[in-house]
Amino acid sequence: MHAQYSRRVNTGSAPRGTMIGLDIGGTKTRGIKVVDGEVVDDREAGSANVQNVTREEAAANLAALFSELDGSDAARVFVGSGGIDTEADAEALAALIRPHTPNATVTVVHDSRLLLAAGHARTGVAVIAGTGSAAWGTNDDGDEARAGGWGYLLGDEGSGYWLAREAVRYSLHRMNLGLEPDELTASLLDSAGLAEPGELIAHFHDPATGRRYWAQRARIVVEAAGAGHAGAGFMLDQAAHDLARMAAQVARQLGIEGPVILGSGLGMNVSRLQAGFRAALEEQGIEDVRVLDRDPVFGTIELAARGG
Repeated sequence: MHAQYSRRVNTGSAPRGTMIGLDIGGTKTRGIKVVDGEVVDDREAGSANVQNVTREEAAANLAALFSELDGSDAARVFVGSGGIDTEADAEALAALIRPHTPNATVTVVHDSRLLLAAGHARTGVAVIAGTGSAAWGTNDDGDEARAGGWGYLLGDEGSGYWLAREAVRYSLHRMNLGLEPDELTASLLDSAGLAEPGELIAHFHDPATGRRYWAQRARIVVEAAGAGHAGAGFMLDQAAHDLARMAAQVARQLGIEGPVILGSGLGMNVSRLQAGFRAALEEQGIEDVRVLDRDPVFGTIELAARGG
């Protein structure tokens, strides 16, 4: 959990009164309480994204968060979450939140909107590279476009889950060729508590592991690439290319040249991914590429200041 603190956030036009901002990711939920533009509390709990956990788990994690982040006096709640593809998706999540914020108007949007707002941009393209992946953007006319964000069974290229799955596939392919486990495979097996590559098949399909479990193992690929492993490096470079492709698609549809803002866990912390992402977009003629420099949850303050 983040410790309670008080900090003035420069939003340009800070919202008055009390609001709650939530960023619901694939592995955790982060919440901030903001009073007259000042962050007075900052907490974390498990994921409340129903694409990743059951509705019961989501409700329990939200209850745990709000047991420490008092929302009883909040007038507004802004929420960004993955998996918000329809009004029904937004309403289902809002229904889980309302009991904890009985006096508030609850607004739920796709979490890519938080990235753009946290990057102090009203127009442009936001790219999520975390547990999952997606690109979303808007232009001066208010037109919107999106690429990816279909979930791990249909896409999520360039995400943490995708990287771990590629590492598993790589390891199984080497096994089929009769090759001994290399450094990447050995690290993967060690993290999973397995003895040999063949065990990865059942382990990967085991419902007890799941999307979050494998996304957390993306760090193994990142560390191996940093140590000079060619296969891991190729996976990171491919992830950067796929994320850039999504960003370029959205930019073309909207007729804009940026900014493109890269965020979430992988996007904000893996330098090789960032470099490959920038290079791939420069090849597409897009040069205004930025890496988000603050957590997306602070985008909720920007959205509240703008009125939505």
